Amino acid sequence: MTGPLIETRKATRILPGTVPVTLVADIDLLIHDRQFVAITGPSGSGKSSLLYLLGLLDVPTSGEVLVRGEDTSLLDDDERARIRLETLGFIFQFHFLLPEFTTTQNVMLPMRAVGKLSARQMKERAESLLSSLGLEDHLAKRPDQLSGGQRQRVAVARALANDPPVILADEPTGSLDSKSSEQVFQILRDLVDKDGRSVVAVTHAIDLAERMDRRVHLVDGRIVSDEMRAGLPVREPA
Repeated sequence: MTGPLIETRKATRILPGTVPVTLVADIDLLIHDRQFVAITGPSGSGKSSLLYLLGLLDVPTSGEVLVRGEDTSLLDDDERARIRLETLGFIFQFHFLLPEFTTTQNVMLPMRAVGKLSARQMKERAESLLSSLGLEDHLAKRPDQLSGGQRQRVAVARALANDPPVILADEPTGSLDSKSSEQVFQILRDLVDKDGRSVVAVTHAIDLAERMDRRVHLVDGRIVSDEMRAGLPVREPA
């Protein structure tokens, strides 16, 4: 058995100030390959703060975040950015597509940042990803020409641009209608079942969380439960 893709050890994030605010505290969490994980909890419980730590978008005040066994607290900003680009894909509630770019150009952006592919290769990969998500007729459109569900599928394609093993999603269905929410959920499900990736999603949608493989529940910045669907035990590291 291989080790975890992402591991946190007593990770704590505190906002400094006259009255410091603890966002998450003493988080011990393992994310293994091929896991579909829901992070749930009431508003203000630290769900997004935890996701930002997992995604190296934020750094812990204390504790550690390891990606493939590497302690990221020992890395500088450029090195953390490299890991984000190569290992992690991000999907947000409001997609954050650049309005002046076409769908294809938006998906090419992470590939440009890595700089390993030619312009032709990047374009071909972007078009292939978009087509695989049913957007083959929208390759040259800009975000304002798409529906909410279509924009979120473009965001999924962008998250997959550099072929990361882990997708981190912050309320990926939160701004969508029920039909589009189900479509996006099925895409995420397929990323785990068919592509062999891990997906970690913050969600308020309990009906969706109950269909994921594992549910990590937070209250007041702490994990209060971590359960596998159908009562299966959480995997331990090698």
